[in-house]
Amino acid sequence: DLQICQHRAPTCCTKKMEESYQAAVRRERTQSIQALNFELKYMIVGHITAFQEAFESLLRFAENRTSSLFETAYRPMAKEAAEPVKELFTDISLYILGAETTVENAVLRFFDNLFPLVYSRLINPGITDLSEDYTECLRLTRQDVNPFGRYSKNMVTELSKSLWASRMLSQALSLGIEVINTTEHAALTKECSKALVKMQYCPHCQGLTLIRPCVGYCLNVMRGCLASVSELDAQWREYISTLEYLTNEMAASHDLEIALTGIRNSINEAILHAQLNGPQLSATVDKVCGQPKQQEGNLSSDNIVPVKEATETQTFVMAHASLNHKRREFINYMKRSRTFYASIAERLCDGDLVMRDSSTCWNGEDVV
Repeated sequence: DLQICQHRAPTCCTKKMEESYQAAVRRERTQSIQALNFELKYMIVGHITAFQEAFESLLRFAENRTSSLFETAYRPMAKEAAEPVKELFTDISLYILGAETTVENAVLRFFDNLFPLVYSRLINPGITDLSEDYTECLRLTRQDVNPFGRYSKNMVTELSKSLWASRMLSQALSLGIEVINTTEHAALTKECSKALVKMQYCPHCQGLTLIRPCVGYCLNVMRGCLASVSELDAQWREYISTLEYLTNEMAASHDLEIALTGIRNSINEAILHAQLNGPQLSATVDKVCGQPKQQEGNLSSDNIVPVKEATETQTFVMAHASLNHKRREFINYMKRSRTFYASIAERLCDGDLVMRDSSTCWNGEDVV
């Protein structure tokens, strides 16, 4: 009653043993594919972590640098500006990690929140009544009165280019893990598990427990079993090329370092532009929002909490160097895995599974 290991000679196998062998080959195949995938997956996961740590380090540096601008140059608004600055960098971080947001939304929201502070602390430092309604009116008129000139739009353009490449790389790495996980759990067809039993376990039914499959026979069986997985070859090669393109983009014109360190200067230029156009801005705002209450003399700068000073440049340089090094190391490794799915059958037939240095092997029917 054997279905797979039928042979003319007497046999010590039963139908139940064949079923056990089928369960065994399915388990072994999953384990061997997992073992092959492990190194590749380990490299990608390690680089996801390394990239995120480097991104966070660069973002923290740029945030501290931006906060210190308010502490040193715009003390009257330093305490109140801390929250919008924090929000801006949180939004940037979320964008890189793939959140459903845009750089434009993050930057324009920041400038919407900054305008009431610039208006009431720098342009008209005598304002006492900065009610919620008045603040909201200033926020809403920001886009119409355009107090920050071209600087807010320039900042969107500069950041969008750099952050886009970082965001895409982050998403691409997660996609790579997803593809590898899917191939690990690709189900074997009935025909495949029968072919694997015939190749690996049918010799046992005749007491030939030490004989192993011939190399060519193993390759034929594995290629048949893994046809659906090896079809990924063309897409995987394209995926590696895309990763290469993204890492090159990040290192070239879309350099994250330049974009993030430029945020401080962009904000400074934007505030200076608003101050230079103070009288015109005041006239426009008075028409739209009304005149707020004034007090004599400038606003006291007591209760300003000093903002944490910028981290030393050394930390930043190290984070940037680490990011560049990781990028190069990662892409060189990934380029070596270009043929991963094309050569999966060869790799599974390598090693202990087949006879390499012997004149006899199993061809599916007999010892040859």
